[in-house]
Amino acid sequence: MNDLFQVFLISMVPVFEMKASIPMGIVLFNLPVWQVFLISFLGNTFICVFLLTFLEVVSDFLVKHSSFFKKFITWLFERTRRKNLKKFESYRDLALFILVAIPLPLTGTWTACLCAFLFGISFRRSFFLITLGSLVASFIIILTTLGIINI
Repeated sequence: MNDLFQVFLISMVPVFEMKASIPMGIVLFNLPVWQVFLISFLGNTFICVFLLTFLEVVSDFLVKHSSFFKKFITWLFERTRRKNLKKFESYRDLALFILVAIPLPLTGTWTACLCAFLFGISFRRSFFLITLGSLVASFIIILTTLGIINI
């Protein structure tokens, strides 16, 4: 499989995302940094559009066709909103941005898209904030990767 295509695919995988695709492309495949950045960013942006578009569709389908999922999704929405709505509403845009921009485990595009869906943030606003966060995260990951290589 083509190295760039592997980088593209890894950038869309939950948990790994760009935190794995950028170092993999630079260190393992020895690709130019600009190519790794571009391909990882595009893959991450693609999955963002996909998730923001289809999370609601899949959720609605599961609620309509499964009593288990109806109970689970209702419980998840109520619990999440009850515990976090006040904090999240105060810092909604900043929180969504930081959730992606700081490349830590369990943060990233997948988590931010799920939060945007759970809190009902519009596609346009979510996409902008998540993409901006991905841009910042990619630069942090590139600088970290290059720094580790130089050490």
